[in-house]
Amino acid sequence: MRIGLFRKDKKAVPAPELQPSKPAPRQADIRPGEVVPLGAILKEDGINFAIQSHGATACTLVLFRTGQTQPFREIPIPSRYRIGDVWAVKVVGLDWRELEYAYRVEGPWGPQRGLRFDSQKLLLDPYARSVAGKDRWGAGGNFVYRARVVEDQFDWEEDEAPGYQMTDLVIYELHTRFFTRHSSSGVSAPGTFAAIREKIPYLKELGINAVELMPVFQFDETLHRRQWEGKTLLESWGYNTVCFFAPNAAYASRNVPGEEGTELKELIRDLHRSGIEAILDVVFNHTAEGNQDGPQFSFKGLDNNLYYILGPDGSYHNYSGCGNSLKCNHPMVQRMILDCLRHWVVRYHVDGFRFDLASVLSRGEDGSPLNNPPILRAIACDPILSRTKLIGEVWDTGLYQVGRFPANGRWAEWNGQYRDTIRGYLKGDLWESAAALRRIGGSEDLYGHGGYRGCASSVNFITCHDGFTLHDLYTYNQKHNRANGWNNTDGTDDNRSWNCGTEGPTREPSVNRLRQKMVCNAITLLLCSRGAAMFLAGDEMGNSQQGNNNCYCQDNDLSYLDWSGLEKHRETFRYFQRMIRLRREHPVVRRPCAPLKGMPGIQFFGADGKTAPGENAPTVEVCFAGVHPLTGEEDLVCLVYNAHWEGITLRLPALPAGLEWTVAANASAPGEEDGWEGRPAIQPYPLEGRTAAVFVGRKRPSVFGKKSKKTGK
Repeated sequence: MRIGLFRKDKKAVPAPELQPSKPAPRQADIRPGEVVPLGAILKEDGINFAIQSHGATACTLVLFRTGQTQPFREIPIPSRYRIGDVWAVKVVGLDWRELEYAYRVEGPWGPQRGLRFDSQKLLLDPYARSVAGKDRWGAGGNFVYRARVVEDQFDWEEDEAPGYQMTDLVIYELHTRFFTRHSSSGVSAPGTFAAIREKIPYLKELGINAVELMPVFQFDETLHRRQWEGKTLLESWGYNTVCFFAPNAAYASRNVPGEEGTELKELIRDLHRSGIEAILDVVFNHTAEGNQDGPQFSFKGLDNNLYYILGPDGSYHNYSGCGNSLKCNHPMVQRMILDCLRHWVVRYHVDGFRFDLASVLSRGEDGSPLNNPPILRAIACDPILSRTKLIGEVWDTGLYQVGRFPANGRWAEWNGQYRDTIRGYLKGDLWESAAALRRIGGSEDLYGHGGYRGCASSVNFITCHDGFTLHDLYTYNQKHNRANGWNNTDGTDDNRSWNCGTEGPTREPSVNRLRQKMVCNAITLLLCSRGAAMFLAGDEMGNSQQGNNNCYCQDNDLSYLDWSGLEKHRETFRYFQRMIRLRREHPVVRRPCAPLKGMPGIQFFGADGKTAPGENAPTVEVCFAGVHPLTGEEDLVCLVYNAHWEGITLRLPALPAGLEWTVAANASAPGEEDGWEGRPAIQPYPLEGRTAAVFVGRKRPSVFGKKSKKTGK
C-alpha cells in the first residue's frame, strides 16, 4: 500500500512500500470514535483514538508494528468524525499488544503567529498512557516518539492510602534511578520502580511515612546529551516532560511494553501496605519541546499558540528557564492538567503532588501574574482531588510567592524561607535568630492569613535534590560543579554552607566530628519544627556529591546513593531514626494540640529558660506544650540550639508540679542508645558549642508506692 504524505508546500512525498507481518485492518474497519476520554482506549469492539486540536485542518492516525520504524498504515480521520476540536476514530481488528501509534496534523504554518503545523512531523499523543522506544536508559537520541495502547487491569487488592495529616508527614525525596543504581544497593534491578520496592523495609526502618518521587512522567534524558572530559552528560533528573500521562519506561525492570505502569502501581500499593504515602514531583510549567530551536514532537504541532505562552512575534516566554512555559490558565491546558492529576490519583492511587515551579501556574495567558488563577482554584476545588496533598514550589524565574501563593485553602508550599533562614542560623548567623524561631514555630507570619492553613501549609526542608546534600552542606563553602561542563557557573552560589574549617574531605577527627554534629543539628531542628518535614534521600547515611550542588546531568556515582555509607555513618542513621520517632510520638512538635492548662502552646526563651531571647541570640529554647490527642496526657517538648562555638550551661523552662525534663536527643553524642530518653536533665544543663538538644517533660518518679525488691509488695 502506497500512501501520499504532504509537506507544508503540499507537494506529495511517496511513502516507502512496506510488507506488514500481519494483515492490516481494511479501510472499512474504522468507525466514528468517542470524543471522551482523550487518548487511546481499549473498547470491547476495538480501540478508540481521540486527540484534540483547535487549529488543525486535517488529522491522520499513523500505525506501527511494535519496534518498526515505518508505519504499516495511515488512517486519515474523516472530517465528519470530528466533533468540535476533537478528532476521534475507532479502529477494529488491531492487536493492541503489537501496536504503536502517532499522528500527523495539518494546518497553517506561521511561526510569527504562533502556528507550527507540519504534516511531516509525527506527533505523540499528549494523552498517551505509555511511550514506546524509551525502555532502555540513555539509548537513542533524536528519537521519534510513539505511543502504546495499554490495558488497565491491575489488582489493587483493597489498597487503602494511609491518609496522614499534612503536618504528620516526614517526606523522603528520592530519584528513582539514583536511589538504587549504585553497585552497593544490593537490589536485583538497580534504578527501577521494582528496586524501590525492595528497599521498602529500609524505609520503614528509617521511619519516614512519605516518599516524594522526583519526576516519573515520561521524559527523555538524551535530548541534550553532551560529552565532557570523556563522560556522557544526560538530563537525568527528569524535569523535561515528554508525556504527562505515561510513566517513564526506563524505570521498569521488566522489558515488556506497558509494564512500567504495572511496576509503579506495585510500588505504590506496597508503600501503602507499609504505611508510606506516595507523592509525585510533577512538571506542568514547561515541556521538553523547548523554544523555537527545540524539537517539535507533540504540543507544538497540535496547537503551539494555545499550549505555550508566546510573545506577539511568536517567541516563547521562558519563566521556567528551560525554553518555554505552558499556558496553564488556557481552558484547554487547564483541562489537560486536571485530567492528568485525576489520572494519577484514580489509576495509580497517588497520594499527592509536588508542583515544580508552581508560580508558572499562577500566570495568565500573556504571562502576567493572576490574583486568582483558574487552574489553581480548579485543582483546589476538584472533588476527585479533594483528599490529595498539593505542594507547590512557589517560585519561577520571575516570581517568588512564598507566603503569597493563591492557596485557596488547599495548597502547601516548599518553604524556601525556612531552608534559607535555618541554614544561616545553624552555621552561626546570629542575626537570623528571630526569624529562625518563626520558622521553627510554623511560619505563622507566612501562613497564618488568607487561604493558608497555618503550619499545615509549610513543608519545611533544609536539603532537596536541588543543592548540596546535608553532608556537603558542612563539607564545602563553595559549589564544585566543574564536572557539569559550564565552568562552575551553573547552580546557586547562595548555599549558606560551612565547611567546618576545611574545604572538602579530611582525615582530621575534630573536623569530621563537628561535621557529623552539624548534620545532626540540622535534622534536630527540622524534625522539631511545626509543619511537614522533608529531607533528601541519603542524608541519613552521609551521602556526598563531592560539592556539586546541581547534579542534574550526572548519571554516575556522583549522583548515585552509595549504600556503604549506611555502615560508615551508622550513628547518624540511628540519630535520624531517633528524631523521626520523637516527632511521631510527640504531636505537639509538629502542630498545635489542645492547650495545656497554665502553659502557652509555644514559647521562646533564651539560655536562662525564663526570658525571651534577645536580638542576635546565640542560644534559643523553643518550648512546645499541649495535650496529647491520643493519650490525653501532657505533651511537653523543649528544643534548644546553641549556635555559638563555645559551650554553655542552660536553664530549661519551668514545668508544672510533678513533671521534670528528661534528655531525648543531643547532637553532640548521636551514638547514645535509646535509654537516653529516660535520663533526667541536670539543671543547669551543660551544652556544647554548636549543638542542638531536645528535652521531653515527663512525670517525676514517686518515692512512694514502689515495690520492694525483696517482697515484691
